[in-house]
Amino acid sequence: MQTYLPTDQEQAQLSQAKKILVSDCMKGFGFDWTPAPDLPRVGPKTLTDWRYGIHEMALAKKRGYKADAKEQEAYDAAVKSGAVDDTTADGPEAKALNGGIDEVEGKKVPKDGCVGSANRKIDVEGLQARTAIGLANAAFLKAKEDADVVKAFASWSACMKRSGYDYKQPLDASDDVKFQSPEVSSEEIATATADISCRQKTDVAWIWFRAEAALQKSAIDAHAEELSAERKRIDAAVRSASKIVKGE
Repeated sequence: MQTYLPTDQEQAQLSQAKKILVSDCMKGFGFDWTPAPDLPRVGPKTLTDWRYGIHEMALAKKRGYKADAKEQEAYDAAVKSGAVDDTTADGPEAKALNGGIDEVEGKKVPKDGCVGSANRKIDVEGLQARTAIGLANAAFLKAKEDADVVKAFASWSACMKRSGYDYKQPLDASDDVKFQSPEVSSEEIATATADISCRQKTDVAWIWFRAEAALQKSAIDAHAEELSAERKRIDAAVRSASKIVKGE
């Protein structure tokens, strides 16, 4: 299903084009708008990384179920230093940006402001890939009912129980509320390392992936026309974004 979603490179191109469009629009109203910097990546590196849970023992021994410490620190620092645009929520600049005002000094503000105008020009709605994402999410959940997956979950759960942990499904451990605080506890590390050990013994992630992949392939065949139309719309948006970035 990943074929029918924008790639990281495409997303970056579209983001850059949107910033250019919004900036130009804001200049038209006399505002020198500076976009928020892109937040650094933290956690999963791809759509399938961590989809079925953690898998890096070295990281788990240090961070339990949490992302790499340096990645998290960089992300937190970017947020703290202002990885948001510097407009005020109720000032005329913010209203021109988001559409909370009809006009600025006699000049009409587009519907939903400069952001709305930019979204329409690069077809942000078309980039949502709702069909692809919906089918992928449905396959992810449906795969849990596959006989081989049910068996793998039971094997993983039994393995965890032998280590003193009572979880029915692999993601139940990482989703445990006691591991949601920013701090990494010794209990979290012990649980996460046991989790990965049991994953390795039972091949649970691989079995789950295979089941979901088969379901996704069937869904693609059944919804080929809708998915193709979505992908063409994304391609058109990316082409438009490329021209904007190049100044064409």
